[in-house]
Amino acid sequence: MTDHRRHRHPASPGLVDTTALSARPRAVVIGAGIAGLAAAAGLAERGVAVEVVEKEGYLGGRVGGWTEHEPGTDGVELAMNRGFHAFFRQYYNLRALLRRVDPQLRMLTPVTDYPLIDGHGRRDSFRGLPRTPPLNALAFALRSPTFRLPDLLRIDAKAAAPLAAVSVPEIYHQLDHVDAETFLKSINFPESARHLAFEVFSRSFFAEPSQLSAGELATMFHIYFLGSSEGLIFDVANANFDASLWNPLRDYLMNRGARFHLGTPVQRIDSDGSAGFRVHTETGDRFDADAVVLAVDVAGLQRIVGESPQLGTDLWRSQVQRLRTAPSFLVHRLWLDRPVDSTRAPFLGTADHQPLDNISVLERYEREAAAWAARHGGSVVELHSYAMDSNKSSDDGLAQLHKLYPETAAAKVVHERVLRRSDCPLFTPGTYTRRPTVGTPQRGLALAGDGIRVDLPVALMERAATTGWAAANHLLAGWGIAGHDLYTVPVRGRSALLRSLATRQRRVRS
Repeated sequence: MTDHRRHRHPASPGLVDTTALSARPRAVVIGAGIAGLAAAAGLAERGVAVEVVEKEGYLGGRVGGWTEHEPGTDGVELAMNRGFHAFFRQYYNLRALLRRVDPQLRMLTPVTDYPLIDGHGRRDSFRGLPRTPPLNALAFALRSPTFRLPDLLRIDAKAAAPLAAVSVPEIYHQLDHVDAETFLKSINFPESARHLAFEVFSRSFFAEPSQLSAGELATMFHIYFLGSSEGLIFDVANANFDASLWNPLRDYLMNRGARFHLGTPVQRIDSDGSAGFRVHTETGDRFDADAVVLAVDVAGLQRIVGESPQLGTDLWRSQVQRLRTAPSFLVHRLWLDRPVDSTRAPFLGTADHQPLDNISVLERYEREAAAWAARHGGSVVELHSYAMDSNKSSDDGLAQLHKLYPETAAAKVVHERVLRRSDCPLFTPGTYTRRPTVGTPQRGLALAGDGIRVDLPVALMERAATTGWAAANHLLAGWGIAGHDLYTVPVRGRSALLRSLATRQRRVRS
């Protein structure tokens, strides 16, 4: 919260809480990922009776953590999660949720640099960049080995104008019909720079640039470069996600009356449109409520809506069913019998090292991994591969690890876990206006999640948190109760000069 130009989105005014109402409203939040937990917090803090129903046995969704027991051993426990996540400083609404547990956010620790390396060994770094836009982006480009001053002079200023003057949601109407790869080629970015810089953003959506909306790419560029002075260095959780983030948050919410039902998949939702909702689970439980927040992944949302013919309108149901899931991603965690070289960064991003996208040395920041490494004199290494081809496997990523960190080739693998999942939303060109929004055609029903449309400059975990708070606000407004303020980076490019130049270029082009 150091950027004085961050944008406040005030909540609708209303009653302080539910105590002035004739009856206490009841809400069921389906899904206990970031979006569901934010929605539960927004509702419980205003006095709504909240039931949180989650199909998994842990909280956090794709940022969940749990403990596994190693087969064939005498009680060996391994901390496990679905992989590295970066908590950027401009994730205001996610951080607001975590501050419910600790206002100082001591569960997070900074990663001082995250270098990027391409197939030719060229490295980029975000360390020491100016924090003021656009100097940060300019400095990054000029010191990059893949981007030189002549490259800057060859950029097509007309084509690049949208990047300089992003305005949300207008940027989606301007660029959503184009894919990110075509857009970057039209700017005349050098190919090596496209791979090393922009492809990192694209693949963080678990998609190849050719499958990602240019509107999403431009918004990402705005969030992390030209729209924020929070800097490009991020924080990470200093312990497994269950211990550091979600179990403490569950305790906080339970102290406010929320109840949790884990390992309880939802089957369908009944509603006659006037008497509220009845949520049916696969375990035979039923929950009656005045309101429901559906905060599940794309497949889960489509399944529940498909089994609940009384929900919404035909058009809305069609929007839900047309959502797409990104290609699978793979998390490969290795417990090695010898340490990784001490000069290695805690996190390394890669380009042109298919299928590998990044490497994490977990004992550098995660408590459980550090304890294991200290006991065994080894390292805990995690490999991420996004947008996986069906013919690729964890062995292909491991080969790249051995190429980049040669000392790992001789290490013995003491424990190993491979997770391959396909449950992230895909934002293909031309789909922005067809995505379902937080509000739905049915009173008392709201959606939340990183695949749900919200006309604010947010992405990834922050989009999940923002839509969760927004879903709570949507329902609270229906009861006349005050909501929660939201914060984002500025909704348009912060440089008046760049906006003016971009507007001029658009006029010339038209």
